[in-house]
Amino acid sequence: MTTILDAVRPVTAGAQALFDTPAVLGMLIDGAWQQSSGGNTLETRDPATGRTIATIADASPADVDDAVAAARRAFPAWSQTVPAARAAILNRIADLIDAHIDELAELETLDQGKPLHVGRWAEIPGAVAQFRFFAGQAMAIEGRTVTPSITYQPAGKQIAAWTLREPVGVVAAIVPWNSPLVLTAMKLAPALAAGCTVVLKPAEDTSVTALRLGELMMQAGLPAGVLNIVTGRGAVSGAALAAHPGVDKIAFTGSTQTGRAIVDASRGNLKRITLELGGKSPVVILPDADLDLAIAGAANAIFFNAGQVCVAGSRAYVHASIYDRVMAGLSDHAQALQLGHGLNPGTQMGPLVSVQQATRVEGFIAAARSSGADIVAGGERRGAFGTFISPTVIGNVTPNMDVVREEIFGPVLVVQPYEDIEAVVEAANDSPYGLAASVWTQSLSSAHRLSRQIQAGTVWINCHAMYDPSLPIGGVKQSGYGRDSGLAALDNYLEWKTVCAVV
Repeated sequence: MTTILDAVRPVTAGAQALFDTPAVLGMLIDGAWQQSSGGNTLETRDPATGRTIATIADASPADVDDAVAAARRAFPAWSQTVPAARAAILNRIADLIDAHIDELAELETLDQGKPLHVGRWAEIPGAVAQFRFFAGQAMAIEGRTVTPSITYQPAGKQIAAWTLREPVGVVAAIVPWNSPLVLTAMKLAPALAAGCTVVLKPAEDTSVTALRLGELMMQAGLPAGVLNIVTGRGAVSGAALAAHPGVDKIAFTGSTQTGRAIVDASRGNLKRITLELGGKSPVVILPDADLDLAIAGAANAIFFNAGQVCVAGSRAYVHASIYDRVMAGLSDHAQALQLGHGLNPGTQMGPLVSVQQATRVEGFIAAARSSGADIVAGGERRGAFGTFISPTVIGNVTPNMDVVREEIFGPVLVVQPYEDIEAVVEAANDSPYGLAASVWTQSLSSAHRLSRQIQAGTVWINCHAMYDPSLPIGGVKQSGYGRDSGLAALDNYLEWKTVCAVV
């Protein structure tokens, strides 16, 4: 296995400019672009090479105050904008993303490291789909007419009652670094459709496409202050935003550890929260599975985006009768993947997002090896900058090993045999997480039974990580609460109001 570090020159003007000369990028506050009030900045790097591609503003708490104030000022008018007008803007945003899809995909590759085809054909189109779906939902928000059984109304009068759905207010949308643009769209589209205003905090490692999206959204006619973007360190601007008394709701995707901190920060004014947190998703392969499909699917479930996916299938449970064949197939897939710079067309798997993340993943592999696990494939750190981890398959593990229990967020798969259905359900559920799972079988009965028994927010059958804006995604247990995508996501940003009248 080789690692192709040479980057092919981007083809779009915006990405070429970033490729040639590091850009200085500001924040969007009340419709204007500005630098941090404290003058602080951060460098964002191409994770494959370590080369600086941009300097971003490192927002101060005062900048967060300004962004929240702008969102509060914009809320009355935006919340009262007729749904058709909000929908029209969301559709124009989708059109502009689509028109700039090649540029956005190249920017995402330079900033996050993923292979270009992942952004171009999966994630950026996914962002377009989010805005189109919720543009339609903006015009489908409705309350209910209620017939109450109140018996003590005045003589000759009647009780009329109904409910309204109203936007919750100012939303803090805090998104991670693994799939920046599509995860941003999953927060912004339903919030704006509902009539909320937003302060967006992108991850400090991957803010470039969020800022470019902000330019496109202003171009689409979004009023000033409806979307504000603050960049910088999570421990400073992110913490200030989570605790801010002017924020009514937090929508967060990220680690369970950070999710706990956000819950604590929200207590001051009892903000509404939705959390999409960590996962340790099981992949259960039954003896009657189509093994060609299952092996390829299980490999893609963990090696897609270098395992930096919240629903990554990082625990494979394989029936003992097919274990050797599946293990050999997974190992072959791992060893065949071509690592490299995401702009190189031969690259199948890119780097991890940072040196720090690669060091963390390497630590899990070393600990597994020292505990007696077998590194069947991969396990090496690669690249001059040290951000590549070769696709790794690990066998001979025990349930209490960290590599089995902890979210690694890298291309590391542990494979374990099982003998019967009851045992594999117990093993799959033996985790503090419950984000997703997949079941591979040709038995309709087994598929239905396991999809009910496995504790997860999503269970895929004979596939993994299939997304659509109509399908809710989220977790149970310590994988969070609330849902992104689907009608459930719109509910995150709406409050019920009851009106009761004597007429």
